[in-house]
Amino acid sequence: MVARQIDDACTDVGFFQIVGHGIDPGLEARAWQAGIDFFALGTEQKLTSAIPTGDAYGFAPFQAERLAASLGVETPPDLKETFSMGPIDRPAALHTDASAAFVYSRTPWPPALPSMKQAWEPYYETLANLAARVMQLMALGLRLAPTFFDGAIDRHTAALRALHYPDLGGTSPEPGQLRAGAHTDYGTLTLLRQDAAPGGLQVFGVDELWHDVPSTPGAYVVNVGDALTRWTNDRWRSTLHRVVTPPVDATADCTRRSMAFFHNANWDAQIECIPTCVVPGEVPRYAPISAGRHLMDKFHSAQY
Repeated sequence: MVARQIDDACTDVGFFQIVGHGIDPGLEARAWQAGIDFFALGTEQKLTSAIPTGDAYGFAPFQAERLAASLGVETPPDLKETFSMGPIDRPAALHTDASAAFVYSRTPWPPALPSMKQAWEPYYETLANLAARVMQLMALGLRLAPTFFDGAIDRHTAALRALHYPDLGGTSPEPGQLRAGAHTDYGTLTLLRQDAAPGGLQVFGVDELWHDVPSTPGAYVVNVGDALTRWTNDRWRSTLHRVVTPPVDATADCTRRSMAFFHNANWDAQIECIPTCVVPGEVPRYAPISAGRHLMDKFHSAQY
């Protein structure tokens, strides 16, 4: 029943929410609070964890990113700051591959906040396990064995990111400027925990209208990424989404916080059309590609 519901949601919307996932609320709270504590640090302290040149993880300052650039759309910078961590285990055999070294680069934890690493690493592992459980249900929804994806994600290259969208204090953004520009996610799926602050997440529906994604207590928003869309031969939708700015005349504090777990397959996993996602006699829409190559192609497309 649940697998069928997931298949329907991934086919029609590309987004759904899950509850009853069993994640320890205390673990969630410690990781969430560590993110709040990090963004409360002074600028110089945060910059000690800035993303090193050529690496993937660490602190990205306010207005350092334009997510819409990944789709070739030029916009003003996004109104957010972020901190990201990457894989805990770093396979030595991949260090000779410059692209793999980027994805497996070290996380520069903030010296002023040693508790952050202690809170985030177990949370990262827990979310990876949750993503694997969701993908087993996804496999069932595609009429496959529940273990179909297991061998392709047991050395995943996921990233955990905390996002801080400061209150704008009544300041009007530039024309076309958002908290996060319209984009799709690159990997298999994303798990998102979000608060209920004004100026939140929206998805672009098949009706070609933007729809708010409500913040449900205890829930994780799940959305299909580009890699899974390719794997399913476009059966499942990697849906355009964005984070809008709050009303300029808002009287309450509109600071928004969220944490996103961007799940990716193993670097060397092969993404090719799932047999149940192509009509017999038809040719798959995409040629096979490694998950690492697919991920790097997406990263390069976002450069501006």
